[in-house]
Amino acid sequence: MKIPFFAFFFFFFINFSFAQKAEYAFTTIADSLKENANAVVRLDQMDINIASQRSMNIKTQRVVTVLNEKGLNNIDAYQHYDKSLGVKSIEATVYDISGKEIKKIKRKDFKDQSAVNGSTLFSDSRVLYLDYTPITYPFTIIYTSEIESSSTAFIPRWYFLGDYNVSVEKCILNVSYPNDLGFKKKEFSFSGFTIKKTVDTDTKLSYAALNILARRVEDYSPSTDDLFPKVMMGLEKFHLEGVDGTATTWEAFGKWYGEKILTGTTTLPEETKVKIKALVGDEKDPIKKAKIIYDYVQKKSRYVNIAVGIGGWKPMLASDVDRLGYGDCKALSNYTKALLQVVDVPSYNTILYGDRYKSNIQSDFVSMQGNHMILAIPNGSHYTWLECTSQDDPFGYQGTFTDDRDVLIIKPEGGEIVRTKLYEDNGNTQKDTGTYTLDEKGNLSGSISIVSEGSQYSSKARLENLQPTEKESHYKEYWSNINNLKLGKISFTNNKENIQFTEDVQVNAVDYAKITGNKMIFTVDAFNQSLANVKRVRNRKNPFQIQRGYLDTDEIEINLPTGFTIEFLPSNFELKGKFGEYKTEIIKKENNKLTYKRSMFLNKGNYSNKEYDEYRLFMEQVSRNDNAKIILTKN
Repeated sequence: MKIPFFAFFFFFFINFSFAQKAEYAFTTIADSLKENANAVVRLDQMDINIASQRSMNIKTQRVVTVLNEKGLNNIDAYQHYDKSLGVKSIEATVYDISGKEIKKIKRKDFKDQSAVNGSTLFSDSRVLYLDYTPITYPFTIIYTSEIESSSTAFIPRWYFLGDYNVSVEKCILNVSYPNDLGFKKKEFSFSGFTIKKTVDTDTKLSYAALNILARRVEDYSPSTDDLFPKVMMGLEKFHLEGVDGTATTWEAFGKWYGEKILTGTTTLPEETKVKIKALVGDEKDPIKKAKIIYDYVQKKSRYVNIAVGIGGWKPMLASDVDRLGYGDCKALSNYTKALLQVVDVPSYNTILYGDRYKSNIQSDFVSMQGNHMILAIPNGSHYTWLECTSQDDPFGYQGTFTDDRDVLIIKPEGGEIVRTKLYEDNGNTQKDTGTYTLDEKGNLSGSISIVSEGSQYSSKARLENLQPTEKESHYKEYWSNINNLKLGKISFTNNKENIQFTEDVQVNAVDYAKITGNKMIFTVDAFNQSLANVKRVRNRKNPFQIQRGYLDTDEIEINLPTGFTIEFLPSNFELKGKFGEYKTEIIKKENNKLTYKRSMFLNKGNYSNKEYDEYRLFMEQVSRNDNAKIILTKN
């Protein structure tokens, strides 16, 4: 029987199309890529075409087989857009386990919402994102998008592996660019991965990576940003906020940013200037002036979360912040700078990566970087740093969000890379002073004063803003070693002048000590046991990291019950090693009293995977000794 040509062509096309989709069937995934994986990235390709200093086109294709619910986050089907970045196309198609199409998702089906909550000034900063709920697992999704941007200051960083528990079949990056814009790149963490640079000319760059196996999460690992392979890219001649820019040196970049982006943003109403001058009065010391103004900003303004790079790099006008009483990190830093100018106190906008995990501006790669802005005030040979988004932070305190990292200061003469404040390990202190009494039934009653400084201050100061039920939950978790814990009076003292936070807590616990026959047994360390469970990791792959060290010291007076004598006291204990020092001591006093002393010092540092077991054993010894028991005998 003869088949008409158009029917034969249609039949061939349908079969060819199905074959193309069937290549993403679950059965075609190698077993090695499924191991430890919640999702398998079948293809992750980005094609970046920089047509000119003012034009960049980016096409993305991402094919992901999601194996379970935890893998949904690895679809990454979203796109930001604003006045300088438009979305030409965006769509997705979903396939079942065998590669059969089950749903097509057009642009109108993507959720479209503001990227910034609570601010009408940035209403054009929006995000398109896919909100898909699967019926069954596994399934495969093909996501494609194309964007065009007049800004060439940010060339996306390219990550060959985006997360733990994700494997990658194929990963491709293609970049094309004119040879006169000063294109540059920097490679990170390629060792141990199969990544090939397939093209590297004065106008094109390409990479390909195959079969990257999923990595398991391992405790105390560095950030994936520091651990997994990536490529950082930039231009020496770029465009941002309607202005052409240069990034040949940090000095030149900073000068451009100050003159072209920040100029004209610090104008204030005359009535505000009069108010600020009256507030500062006759004070002559610049740091004391700054302290008065910082307090004013904290009371007047609130923070709206708008990340650097979203909502632009040009801050809101200081006059708008003054009128509205809110702003993002750029706006509030710039507003504080404007107020300081009124009373002749110099200050500098400072760009950095703000996060509890310390990340540096790459000092050897001049480009647009960072996600946060703070303010630097010159203070002799160093700087006083102001976190202008916080309504609670003490003046000049950096906490754990901006401490100890390389940042870019924008001075009138240009940019400069400097290091923010380092809180030394032995300055990150917690000092416990307290007492507890055991009665003849083994019930505990006591009180403790906990004084925290340095980086430990930042984790404790938040407690004063908790609701009563939240405070109770916090202490029951903190003292999870005390069964039947009941909390009495809780009071806090937040000494912002000395950056010191004090907790005074009264506690009670029924049956803290166990009574067996005529013996009473209890753990001597009631208030500051090390409960850190450092897990055993077989065949550990990653190095490990202690980003911040600390020093805890405890002195607790223990009143033993009448009618009992001491049968057994734990020996004094001391432990020293590369990770730190630990020491305990029990001193017998008159009238059935004991004094328990403990100190625990931990060193920050970067360590190899082979040192992990040594650290685990160190912490096990600490934990075991913290759990040491006293045995009493009834007379």
